[in-house]
Amino acid sequence: MTKTEGDVELADLVSMDMPWVTIVWNDPVNLQQYVTHVFSTYFGYARPEAERLMLLVHNEGKAVVATGPQEEMERHVEAMHDFGLWATVSKAFS
Repeated sequence: MTKTEGDVELADLVSMDMPWVTIVWNDPVNLQQYVTHVFSTYFGYARPEAERLMLLVHNEGKAVVATGPQEEMERHVEAMHDFGLWATVSKAFS
């Protein structure tokens, strides 16, 4: 069966609907207190959640700090870079 321009496969629909994530990576520069502060002030996380995410970054090397549409996650990554944190955007995998 030949795929025409108007055809959309299920895999394509799933891929388009898949959320994206903002990942913050551990770095040798930023202090834990500062990372917690950024997570609290920028994302609005309560202090315990900001600390939990910071500890994931510190102990596991990375943490997913936000999930949503690609453009929003790209804005978050840019903001993290503005704060001096290492961050990337990626598709969320289930």
